[in-house]
Amino acid sequence: MGKVQQLSLQQLSTANNCSTRMAWWVLLGICVAVAGQQAVASSLPPPCDSEIYCTGELLRQVQQAKLFTDDKFFVDMPLKESPEVVLERFQKLVNETPGRDLTQEQLKVFVDENFSPRGQELENWEPPDWTDSPPLLQGIADKKLQSWARDLNAIWRQLGRQMKPEVKTSPDRHSLIYVPNPLIVPGGRFIEYYYWDSFWVIEGLLLSNMTATAKGMIENFLYLVDKLGHIPNGGRVYYERRSQPPFLTLMVESYWKHTNDTDFLRHNLHLLEAEYQFWQDHRAVNVSFGGKEYTLNRYNVQVGGPRPESYMKDVETAAGLDEGAREILWAELKSAAESGWDFSSRWFLPESSLLAASLKDTKTSAIVPVDLNAILCRVEQLLATFYGVLGNSEKANFFQAAHERRVAAVRAVLWSNSTEVWLDYNLQQERHNEAFYPTNLMPLWMECGVDVATSEKALRYLESSSALSYPHGVPTSLVRTQQQWDLPNAWAPLQDMVISGLAKSSLPRAQELAFTLAQRWIRMNLAVYEKYHYMYEKYDVEGDGKPGGGGEYQVQEGFGWTNGLALRLLHLYGDRLTSAGTLLFRSWLCVGACLVLSLI
Repeated sequence: MGKVQQLSLQQLSTANNCSTRMAWWVLLGICVAVAGQQAVASSLPPPCDSEIYCTGELLRQVQQAKLFTDDKFFVDMPLKESPEVVLERFQKLVNETPGRDLTQEQLKVFVDENFSPRGQELENWEPPDWTDSPPLLQGIADKKLQSWARDLNAIWRQLGRQMKPEVKTSPDRHSLIYVPNPLIVPGGRFIEYYYWDSFWVIEGLLLSNMTATAKGMIENFLYLVDKLGHIPNGGRVYYERRSQPPFLTLMVESYWKHTNDTDFLRHNLHLLEAEYQFWQDHRAVNVSFGGKEYTLNRYNVQVGGPRPESYMKDVETAAGLDEGAREILWAELKSAAESGWDFSSRWFLPESSLLAASLKDTKTSAIVPVDLNAILCRVEQLLATFYGVLGNSEKANFFQAAHERRVAAVRAVLWSNSTEVWLDYNLQQERHNEAFYPTNLMPLWMECGVDVATSEKALRYLESSSALSYPHGVPTSLVRTQQQWDLPNAWAPLQDMVISGLAKSSLPRAQELAFTLAQRWIRMNLAVYEKYHYMYEKYDVEGDGKPGGGGEYQVQEGFGWTNGLALRLLHLYGDRLTSAGTLLFRSWLCVGACLVLSLI
């Protein structure tokens, strides 16, 4: 690269032709840009500082040997001795091995001798505030739904975990990040806490009258803000340098409304402000639009290397790229993981058609997302409200002004006059992404500058979309990519974004659509539960009702946020929801059609 720059300067000094001079300046600019890009990429920090769980030769060799069916398994395993001792043993073995790459058998023996099985640092925990008949049940008119709600309530006991003392006393031997209180995990391969999942878990716990458990989980997140300055994606060190959608302030709002515990608010409000400041300091972006400057936020994780929990998948995705491009792609994949949407066509910015796009086209940091900015819009409003309740008018005014600036920015940059809804904004191409995603309606739920006219336009947008044509819920997108955050999958949090947003509208048509979508989701959840006896993290909106698929791993059972939303909808519409209908009706319709055809 240095030689190319030097040659360019020599040529420029002797060139007499203006066009030749211009061509060399263009070439020089490209070279400098590429060099700068590579320099930035090579200077990115690893996911964490651990030379076992986040970076280094041991991680590389074990993951490339594919000892486990899931890359996450290895980086979840506790150490039997200190990291220094384990690394010293590994280095000795490497030095003694010709070529320095251990065989799969050597690595298997080494891991067995130096690591404990994953999950041993946690133990099952039964929440002491759990009861088998929370008041929620009495508000559900349909007896089958009431019985199912009782089953959902019982699942909290299966998902309860607490950390063993050694996680606190010997943190360097664990990838698990210590928190002081027991918790509810999502389920399946997700045996630790996760940030945005926990919002819907906490909603469900409060409805199940498990206030102490919900409070303990919120306190865990406040502890992490106090310790780290933000909340990691999940409870592992390899998630440490990325977050997830910032729902902490909304969790506190739910708890406060449920308990009226103003002392809790007073004691912890500074930590809510600290988390908000993390997003302003590290995830803000200035956008020029219509001749004005606006500050909004994006997902942007400037961290290098493959994700330790998906190491080989990232290596394989980046195959064929040079070092600089690999590091940039890996940072973009982590940014997508920070969004919670890992992975989706939503983050693909291909050179040509979206239909031909792949994970290599992921450019999350080049997108200003509707949902993140709607959430932060709500956070600013809540911080203003909380400070007002506590009598701090100066802080209340500060956050009210921030909220108003955000409303103006969301309206100016993210609202599309042509489609009459909010759309993600592409910073690279300086245009909106006109594809359908449920998050396009997120400002309705977060009440971010929404009036009756805006609600009417957004409602018409949804009504005209084919997204409503699917029988089992609102799809994550209308694009098939084999990624789990695309068609045909539907996810509980996205249903809530749409349903709760419509329910908040003063328009009767919007409120009725909210109920219709709630009815579809509940019947599908129930039908799949009766068929498989599990709740799942995602569902297929097509067919006769089944768990979702695609992505990097098999669909998981549990499942925290699905259970939480189901209880929330049963609470909101318990007097109207029915268990009979859609799925059974469609099945009988098919049988009837077959009988008619057989008689012709």
